[in-house]
Amino acid sequence: MSNILHKDRSPRVSIIIPYYNHGKFIDETLASIDRIEDKNLYEVIIVNDGSPDPFSDKRLKEIAMLGYYLVVQQENQGVSVARNNAVAHARGEYILPVDSDNKIKPEYVYEAMAVLDNNKDIDIVYSDYDLFGAQTGVRRAGEYNFQRLLLDNFIENCALVRKSVFDKTGGYDPFFRKIGIEDWDLWLNAAFAGCKFHYIPKPLFDYRVAESSRIDLTIANKRNGAIAVDYFIKKYKDQYGLQYVDEYFLDKFRPNFLGFLGKIVLKLYFPKMYDKMVNSGKFRKYL
Repeated sequence: MSNILHKDRSPRVSIIIPYYNHGKFIDETLASIDRIEDKNLYEVIIVNDGSPDPFSDKRLKEIAMLGYYLVVQQENQGVSVARNNAVAHARGEYILPVDSDNKIKPEYVYEAMAVLDNNKDIDIVYSDYDLFGAQTGVRRAGEYNFQRLLLDNFIENCALVRKSVFDKTGGYDPFFRKIGIEDWDLWLNAAFAGCKFHYIPKPLFDYRVAESSRIDLTIANKRNGAIAVDYFIKKYKDQYGLQYVDEYFLDKFRPNFLGFLGKIVLKLYFPKMYDKMVNSGKFRKYL
């Protein structure tokens, strides 16, 4: 039985799903959520971001007629606005964003919620995840580190977040409607606001890898990443300085580029020899 919406109850977790032309995937996503045994624990909010695909539109209307889920319609404004719209409708104290082509494991909600319930200083709980579709395997997120977050978005969007985080940060930035990476911005904003992260080292959701060309995806990710970092430097000018990383390595590279490349090769492929050189005082430990 799915999560029937009762106006007189208060779900603890609001699962929010932005939806755009994913009619062929949404049933898998909802089926994974329906495996959560306690139906009073959560609610599901689906925001249709103006899907133009007739099949996807029809399928969502059929889902809405079931009465099990709250379906919200909006004009196409991008995933950031769709998620913010869902959060505005959410009644739970915790928010779990789930993309409409991904799947969660039922234990995710219970384990992540237990962390937040028992640790009032923790605001965001994330995990590893399984890849499926065009690629398989386990993606290890790794322990939280603030410096690492400045350099790379290692935390996937599917994380359990206190609703209060959205009050502190203002939610997802609409700037990223076309390039994605809106979750990276949210995590950075949350970190700058003093929010704390917790990592569960096991895969607790399934991430679909699209059939699109990997070369095209790689090019797009590099281009969008550059756009995002330029925006971060302006948006978080008092906190963010990734441009200084480039300057640091260029300054190291200019005086003796062959020597610098040699150190990189040693550190990558001959770490014991590199450590020996560090201990002898010939190299710095960090490039």
